[in-house]
Amino acid sequence: MPTNTLNGRTFEVNHEGFLTNRDQWSPELAEDLAALIGIAMDEAHWRPIRFMREDSATTGVTPTLRRMQRVGGFDVKELFALFPGKPAKKMAWLAGLPKPVGCV
Repeated sequence: MPTNTLNGRTFEVNHEGFLTNRDQWSPELAEDLAALIGIAMDEAHWRPIRFMREDSATTGVTPTLRRMQRVGGFDVKELFALFPGKPAKKMAWLAGLPKPVGCV
């Protein structure tokens, strides 16, 4: 497994750059990763990240956008505004979770 270091934090990633050990994640790491892709984290960004981590801990899989909407109550358009481009993939990456099933 490749290892990355960012601002003194070392973490293992897969070939796509997603963390392979959720215990290596921290809010500080998420902030640093977000800065790399031009996202300034605020409460609106943290709400879906927290939901993803909690839901994943319960289900064992990373939630999809559909689950974020149906179970989490998030507006998909808002998620696209907060995490432009591929929100599910970006949120999973920031949350220290595997890429959601169905993401390319």
